[in-house]
Amino acid sequence: MRHMAIRLESSKRTLTRGESYVDGHLTHTAFVSLAILTFITFVGNFTQLQLSAALPSIVDEFRINVTTGQWLTSVFQLVMGVMVPLTAFLTRRFSTRQIVITSMIVFTLGSVCAWLAPTFLVLLAGRVLQAVGTGVMWPVLQITVFSIFPLSRRGGAMGMVGIAMSVAPAIGPTLGGLQTDANGWRSIFLTLTVIGALSLAAAVLWLHDFGENDATARADFFSVALSVFGFGGLMFGFTNIENYPFTHPMVWASMLVGVVGIIWFVARQVRHARRYREGVARGEKPEPALLDLGVLRNRSFTVGTITASLAFFAFSSILVIMPLYIQNDRGYSATMSGLIMLPGAIGQCISQLFGGKALDRFGARPVALFGAITLTVGTIGMSLIAADTWIWWVSICQFVRQIGMGSLLMPITTWSLNCLEPSGISAGSSVTNTARQVAGAMGAPILVILMETFTAMYHAGGMSATLANIAGIQWALRISAFLCFVMVLLVAFGVRGNGAGSAHEAAARAMRRLRR
Repeated sequence: MRHMAIRLESSKRTLTRGESYVDGHLTHTAFVSLAILTFITFVGNFTQLQLSAALPSIVDEFRINVTTGQWLTSVFQLVMGVMVPLTAFLTRRFSTRQIVITSMIVFTLGSVCAWLAPTFLVLLAGRVLQAVGTGVMWPVLQITVFSIFPLSRRGGAMGMVGIAMSVAPAIGPTLGGLQTDANGWRSIFLTLTVIGALSLAAAVLWLHDFGENDATARADFFSVALSVFGFGGLMFGFTNIENYPFTHPMVWASMLVGVVGIIWFVARQVRHARRYREGVARGEKPEPALLDLGVLRNRSFTVGTITASLAFFAFSSILVIMPLYIQNDRGYSATMSGLIMLPGAIGQCISQLFGGKALDRFGARPVALFGAITLTVGTIGMSLIAADTWIWWVSICQFVRQIGMGSLLMPITTWSLNCLEPSGISAGSSVTNTARQVAGAMGAPILVILMETFTAMYHAGGMSATLANIAGIQWALRISAFLCFVMVLLVAFGVRGNGAGSAHEAAARAMRRLRR
């Protein structure tokens, strides 16, 4: 019993950077812990869009429309976006082990709930629990990487673990389609239940802590409520446009609640951040804001956050729209839909790995510019689809798009966080991840609504239902391509200098600060 107590106590030790990274290599203990965090983050992001290929089957079973059905994807991203601001508080208040173990318990319960769901609302509730369980995992992983690795190695490290965030959602539809055709959509959640239980066991047995925590830290839960009503109300109003006219309270009242909630939330965060800085100046130890928006005063960080948010908005929505084209308009199975989208995941895996290393060597501007241009070209190519287009053209274009996404997202995120002071990295991680998740959650319903609006317009003009739907998808893709072009301009004019954001440039900035 005494040996068991010693073993459990040692498993709860907090690793310092010296114990985590020695002679240019991770220690075994740090590697195992980082691998567990990466895998759990992979599972959470994999779950986001896994239902894309299964969406037509779920819509048919519960007799709902597409706009309502896509809430299974959008609500997941929205809840994750709401959870991310809590990460800064959670990492101050609780240990890494406590956060991860609790998250996996909630995720597993949500998977069981969705697996056995008798109604769509119960299924939606299960998705909410899954999102609550995984919403904090990517920020925790991101903060862990920045605390373990020296500045010169962060690009490559973020490229490696970034697969968990970027590639996982891309292969989700493929495996989701295979499972849906083989055993029905409920088998997806059965698999996630098993994976959640295994991840929980791994965290209990082998995960170590990183960083210190303060048991006296408090959270501003009123701000959390404001963010829920703000972003949730705005999304609810958007998704009701299909079922009600804009003058109906379900639309305008929901949007009004959302706008007021967002404005109130932002104002409250700015006020709390100001009080925090004033308290620190007086030598006090006040509680920081839930979401420290002060990091947005850093121009480079703001450019990186806007660029990443636009990428999520444009990218996530296409992963929802294209399975509808492949299955409903072209008549292919869910398995075929997943296979058509699979090469893109391979492309993103390749570009994700090399994008981080290229950032360390060449800096952010050339790498991110290549990614933004490639993403734009792929989206333009995809917008050329028609009723008789070679179906693998979609696969080729998605491959090109995801090469661009992998080359853009992680380098621009790492560069923007490197531009902050070390003390601002946790707040910056929360802000940029919140913005990306909310943008991804808003992207799907907005572009689906635009798609269905154009579809209705063409159908009313005498076009057949299938051709009208394809025309609507074409316009949604054109809008997405325009957003990608905006990203090209942001990177071209907002990321200054080829070396900006690289380890060399960051070290030079540090030396200039010391000389002052």
